[in-house]
Amino acid sequence: MPATTATTVNDRTLYRPPLVPVLIDVPELEFAMVDGEGAPEGASYQLAISALYSMSYPVVMALRRQGRSDLHVRPLEGLWWTPDADGFDPDVEARDRWRWTMMIRQPDDVPAEVHDDARVRAAAKLGAEVAGLVRIERFAEGRCAQLLHVGPYSAEGADIRRLHEFVEASGLRRRGRHHEIYLSDPRRCAPERIRTVLRQPVDDA
Repeated sequence: MPATTATTVNDRTLYRPPLVPVLIDVPELEFAMVDGEGAPEGASYQLAISALYSMSYPVVMALRRQGRSDLHVRPLEGLWWTPDADGFDPDVEARDRWRWTMMIRQPDDVPAEVHDDARVRAAAKLGAEVAGLVRIERFAEGRCAQLLHVGPYSAEGADIRRLHEFVEASGLRRRGRHHEIYLSDPRRCAPERIRTVLRQPVDDA
């Protein structure tokens, strides 16, 4: 299968891939991040998500008040892996072995004092220990293969394997963590309509 690379990297390129695999070049971006382990229904995962949103919403609101009215909170994203495994297998039965870094992309050029104030607000809401889980970090993924998965999270396995096959057929190799971007709110969306970006960093073979 020939490799197709998206040449213009914008929000549509990053967050609206086709249903078939493509190659893109992801620029360095800034994220709020929390590390953890265990299944998504676990308490530590739910706490991590609360911490990320409690940091990200005040940042966007503060910048809107400064005139950046076009800003909005970005979708939740996650890096996933399983210890001693070749990549991430969502079909693994021992979900407590899953490792993850959950993250939300931050706006460009956020002043340090805006993030500091957001952390204070998060600490007031969730406690200083929970707010302290969040770090702000630049993340450079570089060249990646990605596609759009439509359907329940439990059915991702086939599309992940299809993405891996595309990487190999393109003469590339996988590197880094399996990356997911959650475009739909599962609380408000039927499982068969959930949209998730599946992304895999790649390198020359």
